[in-house]
Amino acid sequence: MESAAPTRGTLRVYLGASPGVGKTYAMLAEGRRRAERGADVVVGLVETHGRPRTAEQIGDLEVLPRLEVERGATIQQELDLAGLLARSPQVALVDELAHTNVPGLTHEKRWQDVEDLLAAGICVITTVNIQHLESLNDVVESITGVRQRETVPDTVVRRADAIELVDMSPQALRRRMAHGNIYAPEQVDPALSHFFREGNLTALRELALLWLADRVDEGMERYRTDHEIESTWATRERIVVAVTGGPESEGLLRRAARIASRTGGGEWLALYVSRGDGLVTMDPARLHRLHAVTEDMGGTFHTVVGDDAAAAILDFARAENATQVVIGASRRGRLSTLVDPGVGETVIATSGDVDVHIVTHEEARRPRGGGRRTRSGLSRQRLVAGHLLGALGPFVLSGLLLLTDDLLGLPSEAMALMALVVATAIVGGRWPAVVCSLVSGFALNFFFTPPLRTFSIASTDNGVAVVLFVAVGIAVSSVVGLAARRTAEADRSSAEAEALTVLSHSLLHAGDEQSLLAGACELFGMRGAAIVRTADGEIVAAYGEATLPWSDADAAVPVDDDTMLVLTGRPPAAADQRLLKAYAAHASVLAERRRAMHDAAERRALAEADQTRTALLAAVSHDLRSPLAAVKAAISSLRSTDVVWSAADEQALLATVEEGADRLDDLVTNLLDMSRLRLGAVRPHVDEVDLRSAVASVLGLLPDRDRVDVRIVPVASLVAADTGLVERVLANLIGNAVTYAPAPARIVVDATPVADRAVIRVADTGPGVPAPQRERLFEPFQRLGDVPRGEGVGLGLAVARGLTEAMGGTLTAEDTPGGGLTFVLDLPLTGGLR
Repeated sequence: MESAAPTRGTLRVYLGASPGVGKTYAMLAEGRRRAERGADVVVGLVETHGRPRTAEQIGDLEVLPRLEVERGATIQQELDLAGLLARSPQVALVDELAHTNVPGLTHEKRWQDVEDLLAAGICVITTVNIQHLESLNDVVESITGVRQRETVPDTVVRRADAIELVDMSPQALRRRMAHGNIYAPEQVDPALSHFFREGNLTALRELALLWLADRVDEGMERYRTDHEIESTWATRERIVVAVTGGPESEGLLRRAARIASRTGGGEWLALYVSRGDGLVTMDPARLHRLHAVTEDMGGTFHTVVGDDAAAAILDFARAENATQVVIGASRRGRLSTLVDPGVGETVIATSGDVDVHIVTHEEARRPRGGGRRTRSGLSRQRLVAGHLLGALGPFVLSGLLLLTDDLLGLPSEAMALMALVVATAIVGGRWPAVVCSLVSGFALNFFFTPPLRTFSIASTDNGVAVVLFVAVGIAVSSVVGLAARRTAEADRSSAEAEALTVLSHSLLHAGDEQSLLAGACELFGMRGAAIVRTADGEIVAAYGEATLPWSDADAAVPVDDDTMLVLTGRPPAAADQRLLKAYAAHASVLAERRRAMHDAAERRALAEADQTRTALLAAVSHDLRSPLAAVKAAISSLRSTDVVWSAADEQALLATVEEGADRLDDLVTNLLDMSRLRLGAVRPHVDEVDLRSAVASVLGLLPDRDRVDVRIVPVASLVAADTGLVERVLANLIGNAVTYAPAPARIVVDATPVADRAVIRVADTGPGVPAPQRERLFEPFQRLGDVPRGEGVGLGLAVARGLTEAMGGTLTAEDTPGGGLTFVLDLPLTGGLR
């Protein structure tokens, strides 16, 4: 008998805005609480980073021995996944979810190890910083200037059963840093002046709070959906503002933005309802204008199709859990409002627990051009009224006609009942009119055809008249029903045409798959959409909840031979197939556009390469000839028999030859490196590099090495980089500083750790470079007029930056305190700090 598969374990994540907020401490505290309640808890891997209080928190918890892996000349310690699976505790504590494992282990990432533990039924408690989430990597880099190389997919964290934020104010965290509670004393000052700046910490804290708030919001929406809760929960102010495209629309958008700004964290959404009748539509250019205005003011713009504008507005508001709806005052006249309540009155009457703001404007009570809209199809009220009129009307009318028996004859009575059939068809449509025809024929026979009060007909003429009456009544009902269906089809076609117009116009301005998929979800009421490859099921683009595999989706339309547009939410109506195919056709156009843009980018790259070669030829024409001329002149002098050279003269000439050869070697090396960088042919072999050895190798080749002071702290000495490339970069940076800093000024090379990075600075006290021109230092063939005697083609720093970025680092320039220029080289550490 086969054993049942283990129940999947639960995942609890402690999320922090930065290192040092106490995630590991909180994880250990939770582990100890569970152990005290009798759970089998094992510490799989915890990084204390030398913090005493964190180490004390482990207490008497069982700690699994780490797996030791040889990596070059060092021993790396990693999580022993096999040992932990064999131990099979109830709860495992595994620190640093985004950690990258040493090559050669079962998985590349630690979060993959955690997935194996969860699949085996082991509950896992772990930690992660907000900057390690993959979707926020670029945002964090723009804030801190440091790109995180270790990331974890958002979906892994979002699937966690519990996510708890470990929060601390930036000021308190900086105090902890200053007191030495996070990093060693020699690391404190560099950290406080770089990653742990108050602005950085504030921004990261806001990112963490907002990200977690969105996850809480998603969880609440799932709960409301699972429990079929349709009422609004006002946990966060959400304002829906309905616009018609009229002159008042921008004013409504501004009012909604002001309301949202006063609520503190409120959201607002602009909504345009495309009516199903299609008789009055918004100009596409106007729609795009409102879309742009909405995004500029911090809102989001949405478009839905609905026959009943009021119902569509409230359905959208409830689906978004909106708390307020903003609509403009009616532009209809008072008399028409009394006869048929408008959208505003209907929204107010049926809004329930959603607050409704009616905003006045200059266009209120002004008739709208283009005539009054007609409804597509019949409302439930009209259908009920038609059936009542068809079933009861003939008896009421017959009673009235019996009162005038002496004044009217059978023809008049038949025509009166026929008029009732026509009226029923107008009110209720086809089927109520058919019912009215049959009931009226019965009444005509029973009450007005001799012999009265019986179903017998004495005269053949009267029998034919009754049969013709029923037949004509049914024919009239059919004609009215056919006309209604044709009108509905025409209205649907108009709505489709409007949707296609809006789609085409928005794609011309947006032009990406995300906007296409978002529009499809809104138009068809879907939860998610995606473009997938049919061969392997890989998602090309996705929006919302995309279903995998794609064959399980509710709708699938081919885009081309290789891709498919799939939607999840509900099976689409048959009438929607043409619009679905139109969206698929637009997806094909976007794919073609993307390929065309890729081809254009390649052509631009080729053009830039041609320009580089042209600039290169122009720049090196002198710089190649100058050392060659010096070498040739020196050699010709040595070979000349007309002059007898002293030993000192010969040494000077040989030194000139050597100097010229060195200049040529440096020039050719830089040219080759720049060519490889331009072609993307640099493939660094990343390994553990000792910065102290690399700097020593570079200094051994410099003539003024005594002017260089090296201050590299041990914890920042081992970086993940390519040995040869690091030495080339350091040679260019230190050589540049030695060349242009006036003697006997000192050159300082130091390296300190900041989080999981090593920051290397090469500082001089030379003339410096103005801030607006610093980026030009790293452009090819830029010398900024600082090169004596026209030496060099300005490639050294450009090559240095290119090689640094190829290794996953950054290279920038900044002022040296007191004057001068400092090059800042940022590379990832191989271990230690996380």
